Amino acid sequence: MKRPDSQLEEVVAQILEQAKLRLREPRLPAATYRLQLNAEFPFEEAAKVVPYLHDLGISDLYASPWLRASPGSPHGYDVVAHDEINPELGGQEGLDRLVTALSEHGMGHLLDFVPNHMGIGPTNAMWQDVLENGPSSHYARFFDIDWRPAKDELENKVLLPVLGDQYGAVLEAGDLKLEFNQGTFWVRYYEHLFPINPRQYSMVLRHRLHELQEVLEEEDLRLEELLSICTACDNLPPRTETDPRKIAERRREKEVIKRRLDSLCESSPEIRAFVEQNVRDFNGRPGDPRSFDLLDRLLDAQAYRLAHWRVAGEEINYRRFFDINELAAIRMEDPQVFREAHAVVLEMLAHGKLHGLRIDHPDGLFEPREYFRRLQEEYFLGVCRNVLAEMETEFAFDQLEPSLRVAYTREARGPATPLYRPLFVVAEKILGHGEVLPESWAVAGTTGYDFLNWLNGIFVDRSNQRVIDDVYTKFTGLRFDFEELVYQKKKLIMSTSMASEVNMLAYQLNRISEMNRRSRDFTLNSLRAALIEFVACFPIYRTYVDGSGADDRDRRYIEQAIARAKRRAPVTNVSIFDFLRDILLVRHGAHLGEEERRLQLGFAMKMQQFTGPVMAKGMEDTTFYVYNRLVSLNEVGGEPVHFGNSVADFHARNSERLATARGSLLTTSTHDTKRGEDVRTRIDVLSELPEEWKALLGRLARAARKHRVQVAEDRVAPDRNEEILLYQTLIGAWPFEELEGDALATFIDRIEAYVLKAAKEAKVNTSWINPDATWDEALATFVRSVLRDPAFRAELLPFQRRVAEAGIYNSLAQVVLKMASPGAADVYQGCESWNFSLVDPDNRRPVDFAGLAQSLRMLRDRSERSAEERLDLVRELWASRHDGRIKQYVTWRSLRLRRSQSDLFLHGEYVPVECAGPRGGNAVALSRRRGFSQVIAVSTRLVARMLDEAVAGQKPFDGTYLLLPSGSGGVAWTDVFTGSIHRPVMHRGQPTLPLASLLAELPVALLHPAP
Repeated sequence: MKRPDSQLEEVVAQILEQAKLRLREPRLPAATYRLQLNAEFPFEEAAKVVPYLHDLGISDLYASPWLRASPGSPHGYDVVAHDEINPELGGQEGLDRLVTALSEHGMGHLLDFVPNHMGIGPTNAMWQDVLENGPSSHYARFFDIDWRPAKDELENKVLLPVLGDQYGAVLEAGDLKLEFNQGTFWVRYYEHLFPINPRQYSMVLRHRLHELQEVLEEEDLRLEELLSICTACDNLPPRTETDPRKIAERRREKEVIKRRLDSLCESSPEIRAFVEQNVRDFNGRPGDPRSFDLLDRLLDAQAYRLAHWRVAGEEINYRRFFDINELAAIRMEDPQVFREAHAVVLEMLAHGKLHGLRIDHPDGLFEPREYFRRLQEEYFLGVCRNVLAEMETEFAFDQLEPSLRVAYTREARGPATPLYRPLFVVAEKILGHGEVLPESWAVAGTTGYDFLNWLNGIFVDRSNQRVIDDVYTKFTGLRFDFEELVYQKKKLIMSTSMASEVNMLAYQLNRISEMNRRSRDFTLNSLRAALIEFVACFPIYRTYVDGSGADDRDRRYIEQAIARAKRRAPVTNVSIFDFLRDILLVRHGAHLGEEERRLQLGFAMKMQQFTGPVMAKGMEDTTFYVYNRLVSLNEVGGEPVHFGNSVADFHARNSERLATARGSLLTTSTHDTKRGEDVRTRIDVLSELPEEWKALLGRLARAARKHRVQVAEDRVAPDRNEEILLYQTLIGAWPFEELEGDALATFIDRIEAYVLKAAKEAKVNTSWINPDATWDEALATFVRSVLRDPAFRAELLPFQRRVAEAGIYNSLAQVVLKMASPGAADVYQGCESWNFSLVDPDNRRPVDFAGLAQSLRMLRDRSERSAEERLDLVRELWASRHDGRIKQYVTWRSLRLRRSQSDLFLHGEYVPVECAGPRGGNAVALSRRRGFSQVIAVSTRLVARMLDEAVAGQKPFDGTYLLLPSGSGGVAWTDVFTGSIHRPVMHRGQPTLPLASLLAELPVALLHPAP
């Protein structure tokens, strides 16, 4: 008879073997489609779209967050409960219907998951529990709160910067209202609700107690019950209690108190009237400041401190998502937090209702590498549970789990092992120029911002950089050094909206310095200054130092930033920078004690969570709205100091992705991009026409001069930098159709909202923190008046239409190159047709899916009748290209080929293809090969001058050839768009395809061997 432990080992081995078989080939999506869910577009509507997405060629629906978010959330990133499907989207039933629709069409389901933060407010029960109970809350460990901040008055309190004015003014105006219902007290401030600590209920219940005693007899049981409740309140463990037994006692007894108080008030009208009058007394009387003393004392005793919203920048003591007060960071490194936050998602993954995750903002996590490892391990264990359920054994999973975890650690010991990343996960990681995705992350790749920028860069004419620089400088009077500008804006962020984070880190570093005689003489101010200088000089988003130390990558970036900081701060003692460097690199000297080592490591890892938000706010959300030279380069993940990139660079990055991150999304538009893909490719065209652009700016400025608004004696709105941003935006976003009436009004509203947001993000003339209402109104007035001026439009539109025509070529090229590149082709909702959206919320406008589905049915029916009909259709679509059907057609045909040969596109060899001849630089081509399968993608680039030549009757691509890769010259090639067959032509002893014939009908081609 086998021993129990021997039986267990045998079952574990069987489960492991079966799990490895099921996970031997991790699933990679061929093409994803991002849908933005909200109350206006819930699961039911998404399910209706699934047949269209399937017909389009999409393999996986990529959904925005669908866990319960703040009421009315338009995006879902403010999750308030991880254990519930958002009821505004249709709840569990609605999600099940969507999952069923996907399953019926053989499609996968990806979820955008938010691990770094939660939305806070009345609907977040965990956050409300923290406000009620402070450090004694069961959920205190969930949120990244500093309970011992620099300001002594905030010890064991959470600063809540929610008030519209100073606390005293808000209180004495009567805007803070104590309320009572069902045995519970809270304070209301408009839509905000703040719970009252039950230990302080007695402050309200004992008020005017002598008056109640005059009404009720001393022996009255109701009075005795009230006094007993007060005693129970007093005996509750304090909110600073951290002993688990005492916390459990408090958690239990406070709810008993609420039930008793509710029951007493329900049974005794006298007690209810007494409590309600006390509430009115606490709420004071406007005009009588002393009448608010009661409420002031009650609020002062709480685990939170209400404050003016402007206080957030300097004193807030919970980590936020960037500088958004309504989004509080959670401690995902805590195993309990991880388990509770992922329970629903992991269950759906285990049951095949979900097939992968897009992880939002992993750089905000304390330990990104460990987070991804844990995510993969829990997915593996979910698969093991399924295997166990199919076996006949008496062992429960809890008995097997420890051994299975050990087995996973053994089997997934490194990135090269099959079980290291069994679940498809992509990370929203912003990579700096030359930076690569950490190999140790258990992910398939990134969400694609790196691809977006390398692809977009080939449509910028690099030879005109100096001229474009000159145009920008002469029009605005500004000459920016991009790196210097980022440096200054990062400092601005650290001195304003994120000053509180700097202060917390500085005090933490100061405590560390005080622990050792070698560093105790460093002052708090000097340490804070060194921190600010270091972060301002830091070249990337973050490093990933942990208990194992720093790798070569992290050492290089930290040393580089320290060296720059020393040069920029010559009056600061260099030993302070050396002290900081050694901590960040986890260089523990032999003289350090264990506690010092622990605190230093903790500081280094906290510091890493800070550099990313500062970079994002300083560069993407500030510099990108100031450095307006060519704003198509001002994109998430981009560095606009680099004026485009070469085709060779694009090919190199594609080859690198295939080798290291082939599961990356290939995105060209997202919910976070600064402008839509079709807007971006139009603005790129300005780099080809610098002289015409310069002349247009002069004419537009003259036409707009009368509309500019005098704000002050020496200030006129807009300034020249805002003006050049507006003109580029109009060139990119103006629709093809004529605008008049309601259509013009709607467009003006969109542009006005964008200009106001851009001005606030730039933080030059106005900002979110310190809005200048006069400037804001002047900008709005200018936009409205200038766009309604026929003379201004007459100057703008002829050039805009010329640029828009070239933009069509760029946009179609972008589609084809995306579809042929290594990775998972990603389509943002509505971008399969022309989409001239700007930054959010403009890019969340409703999409006409019914119209798109109808259009696709027509395209499919006509293109599949015959080769002649397909060619006729293509010619018709090109002739009516402004209606967007040509982009949908190219997208559909590309996706269909991609889905039918997914193995080729996901794993096939990548071969750059050369184009030779006088216009070789105006084309880009690539080939994908796997076994006997092969495709070649070809597109135009930098076409503005060529279009002028074509209008003049010339044939720009005459004499330019596609040089077929080795082994590809012996077959004819079919273009999936036109159906035309192209046979190789020998040119100088090499098989080629003449571009003049290849691109005769469309500026793009996608070729596969003819049957």
